[in-house]
Amino acid sequence: MVSHRSHLASLAGLTLIAGLVTAAPASADEGSELAPLHPAPSAENGEMTHQAEDLWFIELEGPSKAEGNSEAAVEGEQRRFRAEAEEYGLAYEERHAFGELWNGFSVEMDDAQVGAAREIPGVNAIYPVMRYEAPEPDRSEPDMDTALSMTGADIGQNELGLTGEGLRVAVMDTGIDYTHPDLGGPGGFPNDRIVTGHDFVGDDFNAADPTSTPVPDEDPQDCNGHGTHVAGIIGAEGQVTGVAPDVEFGAYKVFGCTGSTTADIMIAAMERALADDMDVLNMSIGSSHSWPGYPTAVASDNLVDEGMVVVASIGNSGDTGLYSAGAPGLGENVIGVAAYDNTHIRAASVVANPSGEALPFMEMGSAAAPPTEGETDELVYIGRACTSLGDTLEGDPAGKTALIVRGNCTFAEKYDTALDAGATGVVIYNNVPGMFAGGGITDRGAFSIGISDEAGAHLTGLLEGSEPVTLTWTEETVSTPNPTGGLISSFSSYGMSPDLDLKPDIGAPGGLINSTYPMDQGGYATISGTSMSSPHVAGAVAQLLQARPGLAADEVRTVLQNSADPKAWWGNPDLGFLDNVHRQGAGMVDVPGAVLATTTVAPGKLAPGETQEAVTETVTITNDGDTEAAYELSHEAALGTHGSTFTPSFNDAFADVAFDADTVTVGAGESVEVEVTIPPPASELDQLLYGGYVTVTQVDGETFRVPYAAYAGDYQEIDAMTPITDGDGNVQELPWLTRITECEVFNGLDCAASNGGSFAHQPDGATYSMSWVDGLPDYPYVIAHFDHHVTRLEMRVISERTGRPVHPRRNVAVDVTNVGRNETSTAFFSYVWDGTVSDEHRAREVRDGDYRLEVRALKALGDEDNPDHWETWTSPVITIDRG
Repeated sequence: MVSHRSHLASLAGLTLIAGLVTAAPASADEGSELAPLHPAPSAENGEMTHQAEDLWFIELEGPSKAEGNSEAAVEGEQRRFRAEAEEYGLAYEERHAFGELWNGFSVEMDDAQVGAAREIPGVNAIYPVMRYEAPEPDRSEPDMDTALSMTGADIGQNELGLTGEGLRVAVMDTGIDYTHPDLGGPGGFPNDRIVTGHDFVGDDFNAADPTSTPVPDEDPQDCNGHGTHVAGIIGAEGQVTGVAPDVEFGAYKVFGCTGSTTADIMIAAMERALADDMDVLNMSIGSSHSWPGYPTAVASDNLVDEGMVVVASIGNSGDTGLYSAGAPGLGENVIGVAAYDNTHIRAASVVANPSGEALPFMEMGSAAAPPTEGETDELVYIGRACTSLGDTLEGDPAGKTALIVRGNCTFAEKYDTALDAGATGVVIYNNVPGMFAGGGITDRGAFSIGISDEAGAHLTGLLEGSEPVTLTWTEETVSTPNPTGGLISSFSSYGMSPDLDLKPDIGAPGGLINSTYPMDQGGYATISGTSMSSPHVAGAVAQLLQARPGLAADEVRTVLQNSADPKAWWGNPDLGFLDNVHRQGAGMVDVPGAVLATTTVAPGKLAPGETQEAVTETVTITNDGDTEAAYELSHEAALGTHGSTFTPSFNDAFADVAFDADTVTVGAGESVEVEVTIPPPASELDQLLYGGYVTVTQVDGETFRVPYAAYAGDYQEIDAMTPITDGDGNVQELPWLTRITECEVFNGLDCAASNGGSFAHQPDGATYSMSWVDGLPDYPYVIAHFDHHVTRLEMRVISERTGRPVHPRRNVAVDVTNVGRNETSTAFFSYVWDGTVSDEHRAREVRDGDYRLEVRALKALGDEDNPDHWETWTSPVITIDRG
């Protein structure tokens, strides 16, 4: 069988750097390419997502109980699977059996068993169990006030009297510190605020460690911090005030103190939240570059069908380009949330000498905490400090404080490079406007702080003078305006969904948000991420449901989207263009707008999909007011993207949207349908995603919006299984046939980094013993790079002697559905063949001899019967000699 494994490491030595171009004059007919004023920084402090080793979801064909199946039918189908698996000789260990929200199992089994499992009758699909890292926070002083005012949540509290009272909000995360005075403490669990919960894993669990096993208990105390921060945004009351300070919490702890969790544990927590009668579930967790059919997304959809509103972060992978949104936020019925930067930042400050100017800063990662008094060593500018890219230091930091510019490599590399050269501390300044808080740094006994681009310019200016430049530490904190406040956060993931659904759905403040933190870790912290914007929306849902308790779970998103406020393009807000709909969804959530709305426009979003010609959609305007109302319909265009999946370009190619009626009158309590015609822009730009907003404005009243986004042209023209190109323009023709070796010195690009060895290219074919040799697997591996998502991936075993499949019916060695794209332009997936294929009852070994693997990839949303929608590659000869 062949199995699938994701490798986030790039091929050795390969980098891809995008240049900045000047904007061309605008063309009214076709649109022009627009360059941002500053390049977008990478999201170094975003959560990273990986596949858990040897863990798999096995989805059965029958629906779950939430989808209308009976308990007896689900249990019967699962019993039949276990019996068939034994008959097939499948070697696996069952971890969880699910039936309430998703019908299937999570199992532990060797990768080589995946193909055999797929052949068992009743199996619908197999997915890898993804691993989710808990992000590392950056500490500061508490200040939620500016975030609340960005969404009107403060108006909801102070003028409308909405605090979430009577609502139960589930927080699936690292637990909650129930001793925190802003969250019901001090005292034990449960308390008046955190009324229920469960620890599914124990403090020591870390899914990245194969030897770590969950040790559940009934105490969801947070020893990490992330969950307490999330809970504070939703509903803290004390020194911090959250969005809905009177909600009751359910704490569902799925992380240990450090490390990661797995997707099957998340589904178990969802089922517990349903049993505990929660009204809202917040999941600040995501698996980037995935499909809406992933089990966590499907289970979330079924939760909504059961009456629970589900809110989830859309992901922190904005630096990896388009279609990077993740499950469960991709779920059809889930509210997937983007992030905007906070308008103000509360930060510690230092005084720059000799100017005497106070400069705010943020602590970075787990570096040593900066002091609150005294003076730093003299500053010296050393450049980017990206030694992995061949940088040489522009100054000698030995015995001094290193000043470094952000960008091009990780914060950890910059920190380590400076310290290795003798620096006593590190100051990193931003390469785009605004403050930032970076993670990933491991303490080596020296401080590391992040400052704004303006502060960096001030220090570099001082360094041009004749006097030494130092920093004086203080205990002062300042609230400073954020130049990027109210704009989409650099880390926030792009949509769309690979099935061309519109994601994300809506946004909220998520960049540099201060909230509660465990008491034994300081009590308060600042963290950035869609992890922070998602709970803001969850709190907004609680305010909305308190005001309008009759709203059904599947109606909430539409009401929020209708009243949201789209924001200007982050790249140059002065141009007056709205940012990409497939980056911000409906826009910033507007709590009082949603609460007070007496008009609904449904559906809350439009996703015409692949458009090669005009598409007509229908929206329904419902007047819930007491009197007749007149409405005017119009269109607001938003910027599009085109070109590379990984480094998209921006353009003003807009659709010329039309309506069958420009004005309508709707009686009290009545509805009117309006047809909306959306043609693709008249543009020759490739891979064009375009969008905008259908606006419905009540005469002398409020404006309600429906966001839309679509793909212009033939979606299957996007190449999926592609070569890769290094920074020098050299094209490497993947896929490769490889073997695992110990390549201590890479031979050009003939070796690619792998865990436990390296993938050595075998362009002329190779002989394999199909066994382990010197601690390494001597099996054929195929590595492939995917620029875009793949609906279906097959690998067939072909006899070299006959040129035909090795078995007339069962020659497919792997059959995988819904493969996500690679995270970067030089990352790849690997597939190992163990020398077997499946017949009717079990996997069987092929004889020793010569074979080839034929790889077939069906493009996203491709038609299986259309040969143009398949991409194929055939391997060199694989000789099996078991000896």
